[in-house]
This record gives sequence, C-alpha cells and structure tokens, in this order.
Amino acid sequence: MKYVVLTDQKERRLSFYLAMEEYVARHLGEDDDLFFMWQVRPTVIFGRNQSLESEVNVDYCRQHGIEMYRRKSGGGCVYADECNIMMSYISKDENVGLTFNRFVNMLLLVLRKMGIEATGTSHNDVMIGDKKVSGAAFYHLPGRSIVHSTMLYDTNMEHMLNAITPSKEKLQSKGIKSVRQRITLLKDYTSLTLEEFKALVRATLCRGERVLTPDDVAGIEQLEQTYLKEEFINRIQ
Repeated sequence: MKYVVLTDQKERRLSFYLAMEEYVARHLGEDDDLFFMWQVRPTVIFGRNQSLESEVNVDYCRQHGIEMYRRKSGGGCVYADECNIMMSYISKDENVGLTFNRFVNMLLLVLRKMGIEATGTSHNDVMIGDKKVSGAAFYHLPGRSIVHSTMLYDTNMEHMLNAITPSKEKLQSKGIKSVRQRITLLKDYTSLTLEEFKALVRATLCRGERVLTPDDVAGIEQLEQTYLKEEFINRIQ
C-alpha cells in the first residue's frame, strides 16, 4: 500500500480531504491500495442519509465556530478536530465486507504493535475494552472502494458531546447514558505523541508513496466545490 503525500502544509477544510479521497479513487490508477491521514479544525461530518438538523446541534456549532459537512458514505455523525486523526483508505477491491475487514485488521495490527489489546466489531468499530476508539464508513466508486475512519487520539470532549445530538431513544436502545461512557482516547494507553503514532501507522502499513502534483491538487480543489454546495450539505440523498 502506498501513502498519498500532499506536499504543502496549508490548513484545509474537511471538505478538501473528502474530495481528495474521491479524486484519488477516480484518477490515480495504480494497482496498489492507497492511504493517507489528515486532521482538521473543529468540524462535524454527517452521513449521506442523515438529516443535518436532526443529527447536529447546529446552533452550538455556529456559536463555537465548528464547521459542518456531509460525506458521501453512510453511517453516523462524527466530530473531528486537530487531535482526532482521520484516515482514508482507497482499495481496488470492490467487496464491501472484505475491504472493511482488511482495513480494521490493519488498525488492529498497529494498536497491537503498541501493546494495546484492541478488537474489531461487526459494525467495523475498533474497541479497547468495551469502549470505541475508532469507527469507519464506506462508499463505492466504479472500480474502487473508499473507507474513511476516525482514530480518537485525543479530542475536545465538550465539543464532541455538544456538537452531535443523538436521540435519547438511540442512546437508551444501546443502554448508554452518555457519549462519554462509550468512547475512549488513545492517548490514555500509550506514551507515543500524536505525531509519533502517525509515523508508526505509516511505517507499519505503507511501502512507498504517491506524491500529489499541483495538477492533482487543482483537481481536488475543483471537486471540493461539489461538497460545499448548500443543496448537497442540507439535503438527504
């Protein structure tokens, strides 16, 4: 698997990285699977079939400068910030179950290499004990599969708890009193810094790299505009 390198260090919106993984899937035709990691300023990302008003505390997000974007994969609502590592995996394998399983097993390999006893679930989450540290979502393009996931190294817990508004029924159905009770942070299980963890992930999973050209970046920025359209963000697809 090759690591996709974005050479500039500009701060970018989450919408750019959604466009980046789609661009990579559509236009970079290597036989190798591709992977990259990214971080963003405080942002909520919600799934293809979710209602913005139902799943996101829009007023809270606006008051605290938290951005809101829709992705093209299914699944639930996620809060991300600079201490929450996002991962994108692009595979030529079109089998959903096998692609998810391969990706989760790669994350488990890294965590176990760190001495952390983590497990995967049938919902494609990664657990440490009975608490979730990573979740993933999937969507398919012709000839390519995209899996993107979170890794909770650290986060602003107050924003995470207040920016997302799961229904009381959803929480009660899982026997959960609060979001805080069902997640955990990787920093509590390792002495590695966030950057050291990212370096370990790349060294463990990737061999070689694919450097994006200026033309690639321009193409990504053009594709990003589709994620920024109000009708895309606010509609249920």
